[in-house]
Amino acid sequence: MRAEIINVGTEILLGNIINTNSAYLSRKLAELGINLYKQTVVGDNMERLMTSLSDALNSVDIIITTGGLGPTQDDITKEAVAKCLNKKLVLDNESMQQIENFFMSRNKNMNEYNRKQAYFPEDSIILENTVGTAPGCIIESKEKTIILLPGPPNEMKEMFEKNVFDYLNKKSEQIIHSRFLRLFGIGESDVVKIIEDLIEEQDNPTIAPYADGYQVSLRITARAKDKTDAISLINMIEEKIQKRLGEYIYGRDYETLESVVLDVLASMNKTIAFAESCTGGMISSRIVSIPGASRAFVGSVIAYSNEIKIRELNTQKKTLRKYGAVSEKTAKEMAIDIRKSFDSDIGISTTGIAGPTGGTPEKPIGTVYIGLSYDNKVEVFHFHFKGDRNRIRKLTTFHALNILRKYLSSIS
Repeated sequence: MRAEIINVGTEILLGNIINTNSAYLSRKLAELGINLYKQTVVGDNMERLMTSLSDALNSVDIIITTGGLGPTQDDITKEAVAKCLNKKLVLDNESMQQIENFFMSRNKNMNEYNRKQAYFPEDSIILENTVGTAPGCIIESKEKTIILLPGPPNEMKEMFEKNVFDYLNKKSEQIIHSRFLRLFGIGESDVVKIIEDLIEEQDNPTIAPYADGYQVSLRITARAKDKTDAISLINMIEEKIQKRLGEYIYGRDYETLESVVLDVLASMNKTIAFAESCTGGMISSRIVSIPGASRAFVGSVIAYSNEIKIRELNTQKKTLRKYGAVSEKTAKEMAIDIRKSFDSDIGISTTGIAGPTGGTPEKPIGTVYIGLSYDNKVEVFHFHFKGDRNRIRKLTTFHALNILRKYLSSIS
């Protein structure tokens, strides 16, 4: 089965609101094994909406609309659908009663315009709105299904979960299940080159790589009669990918670098502290964004100036004079000193030139050093990042977390 989502609302076209409904419905249709053919956004215009509906009726089996079910003149979705299907709009008394009860429960007078929300194309299956005043409906016509949902995301999601998901599940003959593999430290083109044969030969599951911010994600998608069989298919292809790209794969699905390293630190009963200069607390912020960060994170120092490096970290003045704040020697001392000061098992430091000024021919903008201190050892990693200030700081943050991940993996 093929489906199309039509989001109705001029406010979406103008960018006044973010269209989260399509993303939600797309995920749900994928779970149900329904092929999403197209997404469309149409303003509050009868002619254009009817054109979109007519085109969809000629190309897909299921149409899901969101928006345009309110009481005002520009809420035209039901009217447009009724005209496309040559159906009358008829009053649903039960919906009218529920709308009246909604206003009475809030001690408000129901506006006469709200009566409009109780009218539906004839022979509709009415979907109760337990959150707002706009009921939805399902219309079955000539082997086509049109599902009308309200626009506000909380109302739409509630209605879909309670009524539409099970309805569509009975129509679907298969499910589609996906797993994401998260990679860092390798580019998308290199990933494709390494597993190109797997991508080309796989029809089920399919493998789709894409750049995802500062990392690469691989989406493995399987079609099967149930979730258990889909997972089995995915596991088989993931095993092949792990053999080729395992050193770069840090997690699955919604795992992040920070959540992964925090879980490993906690499981190994090890603690971490950060001395941040160019990242300005960005690493620490990502760590503490994870609930339970205190299991392993003991604290950090934002040592942006030389004065703070000397006073709070005990970085040697002679080191700063001789080598500079952005240097291997300084990164080394910062990593050692933060670990000692906080009595942590591991210390990580960052120092670099994020720009847009401050670069020299010897140390251009993007020069970064990351220090890693553990036991009686210390390692320093040297990078030359490209991009603006924000990109350089984010890349430093991701690489610092990845360095920590790889170290933990080596001792686990």
